[in-house]
Amino acid sequence: MHKTGASLSCISYSYYMICWMVNSRRKKNAVIHSYSNGFLGFAAYLSEDEAKSIAQTAGVVSVFPDPVLQLHTTHSWDFLKDQTAVEVNSNPSSTSGSISNGTDTIIGILDTGIWPESESFSDEDMGPIPSQWKGTCMEGHDFTTLSCNRKLIGARYYDEPGSSNAGASGTPRDKNGHGTHVASTAAGIPVKGASYYGLAEGTAKGGSPGSRIAMYRVCSLNGCQGSAILKGFDDAIADGVDVLSLSLGASDGMEQEFSVDPIAIGAFHAVEKGIIVVCSGGNEGPNSRTAVNIAPWILTVAATTIDRDFESDVVLGGNKVIKGGGINFADIQKSPVYPLIYGSSAKSIHALADSEARNCIPGSFQDDQVKGKIILCENKDNLYFALQKFESLKKQGAIGMLLINNDERAVASTFGSSPVAAITEEDGAKIISYINSTRNPVATILPTVVVPKYKPAPVVPNFSSRGPSFSTRSLLKPDIAAPGVTIVAAWPGNDTKGVVSGKGPPLYYVLSGTSMACPHVSGVAATVKSLHPSWTPSAIKSAILTSAIQTNNLQAPITTNSGSKATPYDIGAGEVSTSGPLQPGLVYETEINDYLQYLCYTGYSLTKINKIASSLPANFSCPTKSDSDAVSNMNYPSIAISNLKENESKKVIRTVTIVDQDESVYTALVDAPSGLDVEVEPNKLQITKNSKKVTYQVTFRLTSSTKEDMFGSITWTNGKYKVRSPFVVALSNDSK
Repeated sequence: MHKTGASLSCISYSYYMICWMVNSRRKKNAVIHSYSNGFLGFAAYLSEDEAKSIAQTAGVVSVFPDPVLQLHTTHSWDFLKDQTAVEVNSNPSSTSGSISNGTDTIIGILDTGIWPESESFSDEDMGPIPSQWKGTCMEGHDFTTLSCNRKLIGARYYDEPGSSNAGASGTPRDKNGHGTHVASTAAGIPVKGASYYGLAEGTAKGGSPGSRIAMYRVCSLNGCQGSAILKGFDDAIADGVDVLSLSLGASDGMEQEFSVDPIAIGAFHAVEKGIIVVCSGGNEGPNSRTAVNIAPWILTVAATTIDRDFESDVVLGGNKVIKGGGINFADIQKSPVYPLIYGSSAKSIHALADSEARNCIPGSFQDDQVKGKIILCENKDNLYFALQKFESLKKQGAIGMLLINNDERAVASTFGSSPVAAITEEDGAKIISYINSTRNPVATILPTVVVPKYKPAPVVPNFSSRGPSFSTRSLLKPDIAAPGVTIVAAWPGNDTKGVVSGKGPPLYYVLSGTSMACPHVSGVAATVKSLHPSWTPSAIKSAILTSAIQTNNLQAPITTNSGSKATPYDIGAGEVSTSGPLQPGLVYETEINDYLQYLCYTGYSLTKINKIASSLPANFSCPTKSDSDAVSNMNYPSIAISNLKENESKKVIRTVTIVDQDESVYTALVDAPSGLDVEVEPNKLQITKNSKKVTYQVTFRLTSSTKEDMFGSITWTNGKYKVRSPFVVALSNDSK
């Protein structure tokens, strides 16, 4: 985790957790936050010696430094609805209503704050605030109780008392834009004519427009302090929220074990109180084992694209068109009249290598070689953002820039009024060939247009973090995927980040990340909760996972940006459905005790488990022989088997809870790869009016050697419902 100069630490007593902040300089007000709802404790500034002394006090359970976590930075709901209509065999009326209810459920969002004046947060036609709400609307220097309404029913912020920190703002108001964007994606009301300066125009709406929003500003310009995150959880539990949505977390390589992870700890206590917690999985893909927020009590979300492409065409001499990408509002000649050169041909004598010029590193060009021209650049350096490169070129007189990068082409960046377009490596090779074969190569870059009904979609972008879990291969993460690429949602009305020259601030903006995917699932969870208020967090999670979609709008398997078939390590159970979770037929209930046993099985001692749970059930103990393989038997909606060897078999047990009272017979359908035998016993489940829970067993046997993990699914169907559980069979249990 990233550390600040003053890093918080947490201490837990038996039944009493204390969080405190280590600092060589004493503060007048040492106590920063106190916790009393999910757990007991406080955060404070202490010296290193004081921290060590308190850690040795009798009854102290936990002491850990405060991490600074990072943010995981409309039409998407229509796309999900269309996908659902094709895929889910359920009551059509559920599809049409699935994104329009959620009335009286409360979504708590831990983020950067909110811009309450956005039309997305209007309370027009909304009923009274739910009686369960016990929270508040905190005032700030630019935020009053009147900033809240029957849609935005609560807002809090967590700056340190008396702080002069540059990252503090003294208000729940959003100074970043991220929280506003996330909140409107989850629960914004329908707003017609929303767009980013005319692009992607349509009706912007959240996943659960009838839900209420409670914003907990736990992030500042300096990141998201762990102590503030814990306080946000603590307050949300007391305030009465139904769903918690967190589009933030650790970066790859910065993960901490659950006993010192503020999100894992806070989420555990929220789930214990009946609140489902939905978190972004991170933006560190496509490398494996990069997913974060992977505790089994958290619903972990990956990102996918929607059927919309932001296209900025490149016109070459002879009017040959290359379909570029990105978002620009460039106002240059539409005809190809600008000289076009490859970056390496304009190398300055000061450039240390040809690669600097090829990658358009600032300072690597001669002014007279780029003035009045469009420059073709590679993007393999990872040192500068595209706009940084172009701003440097622009100062030298360049007209525009073409950036060769597959990821930039797939995930549109915003370039404002700058004539910049991203192209694939394949198209880059075509342009290089054109430059080399033409005496006077020319080009122009056209302003962006939106291409609807783009295929294939969804696709998993490279940035979306991947499984398997870094904790254990016996638990599948991420859980689910949802739209997280070029999502249009509400934006602060005074922000200058997305402003195009000559235009006012945008009221809606385009962002990408698992941060954007997370609130899509939060909205679905709130809708399910509104229809089934007595359902537990695990039942809601199960309904979402077992009804997920595995095909794209070409009716082919969902793929990754590289073109390969997406696996459960990429998308978990699949793309979230908007209607399937409302009537899942069967659900898998995971109890708090299952989560405690999970911690035992993954090597946590009772002492460490107590740091997470604060208090354990009477007579709870870990099994004498704890093995991570036993995690596979946790009653989870997906199945993960590790360390399976050739001609060896392993068995897992699952119990389903019946939520549809119609008498019927569910039959097991197995989709298994070659070389793996999968047997379900019994293979039929007889459901009667008196049925509540039914148990079955699955035996996995590896019949031939393989070097790759294997994927498949088990689907229970009665002709009306399909209850699908993905499975992963790993050849090792290595999680490092």
